[in-house]
Amino acid sequence: MPHIRQDDLIHSIADALQFISYYHPADFLKAMGEAWANEKNPAAKDAMAQILVNSRMSAEGRRPVCQDTGMVVVFLKIGMQVQWDGELTVTEMVNEGVRHGYAHPDNVLRCSMVDDPLGVRNNTGDNTPAIVHTELVHGSEVEIKIAAKGGGSENKSRFKVLNPSASLVDWVVEELPKMGAGWCPPGMLGIGVGGTAEKAMLLAKESLMEPIDIHELLARGPADRKEELRLEIFEKVNALGIGAQGLGGLTTVLDVKISDFPTHASSLPVGMIPNCAATRHVEFTLDGSGPALLTPPQPEDWPDVTWEASPQARRVNLDKITKAEMAIWKPGELILLNGKLLTGRDAAHKRIADLYGRGESLPEGVDFHGRFIYYVGPVDPVRDEVVGPAGPTTATRMDKFSELMLGPAGLFGMIGKAERGPATVEAIKRHGAVYLMAVGGAAYLVSKAIRGSRLLAFEDLGMEAVREFDVVDFPVTVAVDSCGVSVHQTGPAEWRGKIRKIPVVTE
Repeated sequence: MPHIRQDDLIHSIADALQFISYYHPADFLKAMGEAWANEKNPAAKDAMAQILVNSRMSAEGRRPVCQDTGMVVVFLKIGMQVQWDGELTVTEMVNEGVRHGYAHPDNVLRCSMVDDPLGVRNNTGDNTPAIVHTELVHGSEVEIKIAAKGGGSENKSRFKVLNPSASLVDWVVEELPKMGAGWCPPGMLGIGVGGTAEKAMLLAKESLMEPIDIHELLARGPADRKEELRLEIFEKVNALGIGAQGLGGLTTVLDVKISDFPTHASSLPVGMIPNCAATRHVEFTLDGSGPALLTPPQPEDWPDVTWEASPQARRVNLDKITKAEMAIWKPGELILLNGKLLTGRDAAHKRIADLYGRGESLPEGVDFHGRFIYYVGPVDPVRDEVVGPAGPTTATRMDKFSELMLGPAGLFGMIGKAERGPATVEAIKRHGAVYLMAVGGAAYLVSKAIRGSRLLAFEDLGMEAVREFDVVDFPVTVAVDSCGVSVHQTGPAEWRGKIRKIPVVTE
C-alpha cells in the first residue's frame, strides 16, 4: 500500500508554484513564436516580441512573468489505495504549499486573495485559500494539475445555458469581442460543454491545462465533431482581427480546447474561460517516492526573438508634459516615458473618490495635476531590485473614476492594459487627456524601465498603494488619443477587413 508523505505534497505544490511563475510551458513558447513570426500588424508583433523576451528574462532571472501571480487552482486525482503520512487534510496540505510557494525569499510572489469578498476585502497575506477540486480514482498515485490564474483573464469568463439546437460556434464568436482585451490575448480558450452549470465551468477550466496542439490538428485534420468545432472556432475567432493585446492582428487565440460531459436532454450548458499570455500551469504525479521533479524548458524552446524600443518611438518627459504636446500623439504610436510616474489602482481610486466625496484633502505629497497614473500592483522587490515585475492591470475597472481623476484631480493621462469604456473615452476627449497601453504579460521587462520607487500614500493597501516611479524609456502605446480615437476600436476593425481579403489556401 503506497504511503505519500504530507511534506512531499506541500513541497511539490510550493515548488510547482515557483516553477510556473517564471517558466512558460514549451508548447506555449512554440505557439507564441509562430504567431509572432506570422503577424503582419507591427503593433501586435511588437507586443508579442515583448511577451517572448519577457518570458526568457523571467526564466533566466527566476522572477514572475506577470505581476499578477494568480489565484491557485488545483485539480487532484487521488488513487483510492493511497494512504497519507500526515495530520493535515488534503486541502490543508495544498494551502500550506501555497503559503511556502508564495513566500519564497528569492522570488516573492504577489498575494492577491482577499477575504470577506462582499465586505472589507482584506488581503489574506499568503494567497490562500487555493481553489481545490478533488476526485477519487482507481490506483495508488496522486495526479496533480496546478495553475496560477490571473484576475484579468478569469474576469472574462462566460457562461450560458444554450438551447440544445443552438450553435456553440455562434455563441463563442458573439461573446468573444465582448470580453475585450483585458484577458491579454493571444492565449487559449477553454470551453466546457454539458453537465450542469458548475460542471461546464469546471470542464472549461481544466481544459486549459492541456498542451497547445492546434497546429498538429490542422495538419492531420479533425477525427470527430469536437475537433471540427475546435478548428471552426479557432478560425472564426482569429478572423475577428482582435489580435495581440486587442491592437488588431492575425492571432487572437493560440488554441481552442473543448471538454464535454453528458447533460440533460433540455439543456446545453456552456462555459468559456480564457487563459492569458502569462499562461501558468504544470502537472505531476506523486507515487510515494518523494516530491515531484519538474523539468524546465530548454534554452532552444524560446524562439529567436529580440526586442528593443523602435527608433521611431516618441520620447516624452513626464515632468514637463503639456496637453498641447499630447494633442499630436496618434493612436497606435509608440511612446517612451521618462520622468516621474504615479501609480494607483482599484482600492486607491476608491479611497481618493471617498476623500473627494467628503470634501477632504488628498494625503500630503499626493497631487495628480498634470501627472500620469499607472494602473499597477507590482510584485515586491527582492535583492537589489527597485520594484518587482510591474505590468499593467486592466484599465476598465478604473472607468468609474475617470471623470473625477481627469477633472477635479487634474490628471493628464492614464496607463493600463485593454480598452476603455465609452464614458471614459468621452471624458478623455473632453479633457484633452490620453490613455496609454503597456503590454500585459511583459511585467519583468517593463520593470527594468523603473529606476526608482517611493511610497506616497495608503501604505496599508500593499501592492495597491500610491507610489511614485522614476522611469526611463518606459514603453507604451497610445491607446486613446486626446480626440477620443481608440486603437482598440480602429485596430481590430482594420485587421478584420484585411483578414477577409486574405485568400484561402487549399491543398
